[in-house]
Amino acid sequence: MGKSAPLNIQVGLSKCGYALLGWLALSCSIGCMPMFAQNSTHATAVANTDSTSTDSVKVVRRTTRVDLLHADRGIADSKRYPDAQVLIGNVQFKHKQMYMYCDSALIYQKSNSFEAFSNVRCEQGDTLFIYSDYLYYDGEIELAKLRNHVRMINRNTVLTTDSLNYDRVYNLGYYFEGGRLSDEENNLSSDWGEYSPATKWAVFNDDVVLLNKQFQLYSDTLKYNSETKEAVILGPSTINNQQNHIYSNRGVYHTSSGQAELLDRSVLVNGSKRVTGDSLFYDRIRGYAELYNNVEMKDTLQKNILRGDYIFYNEILQSAFATKKAEIVEYSQGDSLHLHADTLQLSTFNHGTDSIERQIYAYHKVRFYRTDLQGVCDSLTFLSKDSCLTLYNNPVLWSGQQQLYGEQVQIFMNDSTVDHMVIPSQAFSIERLDSVHYNQVSGQEMKAFMRDGELRKVEVTGNVRVVYYPQENKNKAFMGMNYSESSKLQMFLKNQQMERMIMSPQANGTLYPMDQIPAEKYRLTNFAWMDYLRPRAAKDIFEWVDKKASDKLKKTSRKKPDNPDRSLVIENGVSIAE
Repeated sequence: MGKSAPLNIQVGLSKCGYALLGWLALSCSIGCMPMFAQNSTHATAVANTDSTSTDSVKVVRRTTRVDLLHADRGIADSKRYPDAQVLIGNVQFKHKQMYMYCDSALIYQKSNSFEAFSNVRCEQGDTLFIYSDYLYYDGEIELAKLRNHVRMINRNTVLTTDSLNYDRVYNLGYYFEGGRLSDEENNLSSDWGEYSPATKWAVFNDDVVLLNKQFQLYSDTLKYNSETKEAVILGPSTINNQQNHIYSNRGVYHTSSGQAELLDRSVLVNGSKRVTGDSLFYDRIRGYAELYNNVEMKDTLQKNILRGDYIFYNEILQSAFATKKAEIVEYSQGDSLHLHADTLQLSTFNHGTDSIERQIYAYHKVRFYRTDLQGVCDSLTFLSKDSCLTLYNNPVLWSGQQQLYGEQVQIFMNDSTVDHMVIPSQAFSIERLDSVHYNQVSGQEMKAFMRDGELRKVEVTGNVRVVYYPQENKNKAFMGMNYSESSKLQMFLKNQQMERMIMSPQANGTLYPMDQIPAEKYRLTNFAWMDYLRPRAAKDIFEWVDKKASDKLKKTSRKKPDNPDRSLVIENGVSIAE
């Protein structure tokens, strides 16, 4: 066994530095302690055993030199480690602003590098500390390769891995065999990642997981700032919390404030609701989301879709409103109902396991379309509590050749189908027979009852007036025009055709031959056939038509047609009874 001596030295330009080099050269011939060194790269000398060599002097004087500050003892073995010297016990190195400590080390003759073993510690200033079981440090390129139980600590941020390379030139640490970064609020892990102590930015790739007490984020690629707590989503990602799930490919999540700005058709899923938009702003703490451009909220439980270029969704109150090309599509009955207004609002109230109350509000320029029913009005409400759909401010409804209007219309539903309708004031019903002749009924109040989706009965009360054209059963030729007045009317229909009509308690009626109809009897007061307002397809609900055009129609509506039909046989085919 060779001899060894304690060391407490600094390698520099002083005489003691040259003495150390001479001592190390002498110790190589005396003996050494066996050490196991891993293969190293990037060779430049730190301390050369030939202190008289010109090359060694140049090496010692390098400005990028790694300085040996202390070792309890040194051993040289030219046979086993011809390019290295062995240092044992409380080994300390310094390179520029970084101090490095270990239990033992190998420093290499022709490289500005060393290997450190056991209890490795690196310190840079008072903010960066790195711990590991093994370190290879290359002073030429300022690269530290740390292995096994690695921890990089930068203030309150800790990066843990088994394989970390720390590039001091770029002040960047990166791992490639799995690692975890944690701070006061979040824990992040991935297969590959990097962290910059200077900028506080970290980049994670492959199987990225961000864990927070309030949520979990899973991603393909993620950037994270340990100071601002911002998570920048750069690939397919999922954010889960107790309220919802969010899917996004690009955006920023502020993990401290719970706010997110997400792009590229991001999706928020809350229970049965799925909201999608070109961009999405979400506030986790306040429990709401705002979505912009081509937004769609689909409720698979209630079977409706809310669309618009802007939607505000409150997940706490379970409410949403949409503007800018706002539309509701109700598809529970197979034949979808499309409804548009300047602003649409939906609310859901859960009163128990089987009790859910819905509210729908539509404000200004309401238009809706279904193949069997169309309508327009200024505003609309639907309350599932009483199953009532109410249309306000002179609404107009069409079904086939039928038109209904009044100051207000109330539609009562039964399992998403129409049960009956009520027009409580200024009710008017029109059936178009051709371009000239219209069956008409007006009164103070009107009720229409449906069965299996068809109008089967109509009741009118208060100042009832009727214009009706009875027709022959075979050729449908007009038999005349019946004008009647009463206080109450009942009409019974089948297949959209009238079967019988009853007026009570007393009717004042006249049947006019087709060529003797007075001009003022053709149209009842307030008659207006407003077919020009009618949506003809789902796309038409976005085209608003002003009712002012109806004023011209009202002024001419009482004129007698220019060419009335004078060739029809006149018979009384209407039953009028008290």
